[in-house]
Amino acid sequence: MYQTSQLADANIKKPDPNLDIQPELNQYLLAVASDQDKAAFAKLFAFFAPKIKAFGLKQFRQEALAMDLVQETMSLVWRKAQLYSPEKGKASTWIFTIMRNYSFDMLRKIQHNKEDNLSDDLWPLYEEAEPESDHDDDHLMRAQLIQGLETLPPKQKEVVEAIYLKEMTHQELAEHLKVPLGTIKSRLRLGLEKLKEQMEQHND
Repeated sequence: MYQTSQLADANIKKPDPNLDIQPELNQYLLAVASDQDKAAFAKLFAFFAPKIKAFGLKQFRQEALAMDLVQETMSLVWRKAQLYSPEKGKASTWIFTIMRNYSFDMLRKIQHNKEDNLSDDLWPLYEEAEPESDHDDDHLMRAQLIQGLETLPPKQKEVVEAIYLKEMTHQELAEHLKVPLGTIKSRLRLGLEKLKEQMEQHND
């Protein structure tokens, strides 16, 4: 009988503690919206910061970036609280939406920086290796780069040449080829990665 009672108790679904606090979270957010209530904001921060940090760690795998997500998300909550309407949803839904949107922005910036760093590593070599240069090393380096371009898939080669040799912008090339801007960035990133790998192999 005791064991049966234990099983019955185990099968009873425990209430979600977050559900109990939702009305309070809504009120805290409304207080921030109407009065810029710092005490209410501190309670929101204490509740949401650990959850946002956990999400950030899964997304970025770096504690510093996760903390940036916490700080920026909660800063946006403070500045945009007046846009919250409880009729449209819970405070947690509204805040987590801000968090996800900002995390997407961060991911885009991280990817963009990777592309910039990759091109910074590789393409100054072209600028240094001018055709009239008297240095055999420069000639060799330029020849390796040109040879590397020839080994790229046609679409990647087309993008790399247009942007770095013809000095077209990403947007100009996207319009010229009638493809999405994201496609241009993807082809460029793949092409640069292959060229960089080839250069590293030659240097080794």
